Amino acid sequence: MLSRVADNLFWMGRYIERSEHIARYLNVNYFSSLDAPNEISQSRDFVLKSMLFMLGEPAHEHEVLNEEKVLFDIGLNPESYYSIINNVKAIRENANSARDLISNELYESINKYYHFILNYDKQLFVKKGLYDFTVNVTEQALILRGKIRASLLHDEVYAIIMMGINIERATQIIRITNAKYHDATLATGSYGDTVGNSFEWITLLKCAEAYDMMRRHYRKTPSSISTLEFVILNGDCPRSVMNSLDQICKHINVLDKTKYPTKNSTAFLVGKLRSEFQYMKVEEIETDVKGFIERILRKLFEISKQMEEEFFKY
Repeated sequence: MLSRVADNLFWMGRYIERSEHIARYLNVNYFSSLDAPNEISQSRDFVLKSMLFMLGEPAHEHEVLNEEKVLFDIGLNPESYYSIINNVKAIRENANSARDLISNELYESINKYYHFILNYDKQLFVKKGLYDFTVNVTEQALILRGKIRASLLHDEVYAIIMMGINIERATQIIRITNAKYHDATLATGSYGDTVGNSFEWITLLKCAEAYDMMRRHYRKTPSSISTLEFVILNGDCPRSVMNSLDQICKHINVLDKTKYPTKNSTAFLVGKLRSEFQYMKVEEIETDVKGFIERILRKLFEISKQMEEEFFKY
């Protein structure tokens, strides 16, 4: 396999995961605000700024946002580098470059996803189509992951795609955690909320599709400690950062069969971070959530960069 083609497969996996998380963040934040127990979390301006903050484009504190413009920029604006439509275009472009290595079933599903996004009515989306659009995006991403697992040989091609999916999942969960921690801080004091018992932790779990799992696991109302522990450190949660690191370790072994990985190799960096998470306590995270988030995002970026240098660029 050409290194360029391997790189396309890796990024195809990343864009599939990214489009899903952006769509779910839009959906959950917008509609959860309708039932929020405090005025700040109910504010439409607060919700729109949370969306932009998660995408790395924070609005100014006193800036008044136009709802239709923000939703259009995130969903269907081809001029926005972070938009869902551009992510889906990137999925198809990368799939086209690796057409002979993926199944017909997977390629047909990617095409269906692409044409759904491309032909979606922009006016309908910004006025009353947000729920329909975001639910369809998340469902299409789930279908693509199902096709990857069911219609590809579990060989190097599969391992490369799954590494992309899992490193992006870990990155997006950390970015969502960062955004909701920021929101919880801003909402402090409203309706008696503190950071530890903020409504935003429930929203975070729903953004990660982990709310029902968390309630079954802890059998209590989510708090900052239980939520951070579940979405970051709990390896049994399929959306957690720990679970993603487990999956990356598993798939990196398909490409790098070295028994003792060399220092600063991808396998070494992933294994080191995984071991750190394995023996980490949630109290260590809660004492400095922002510092932890910045450090983990930096380490995930380093792993991704090393992965590309080691396997995809020759």
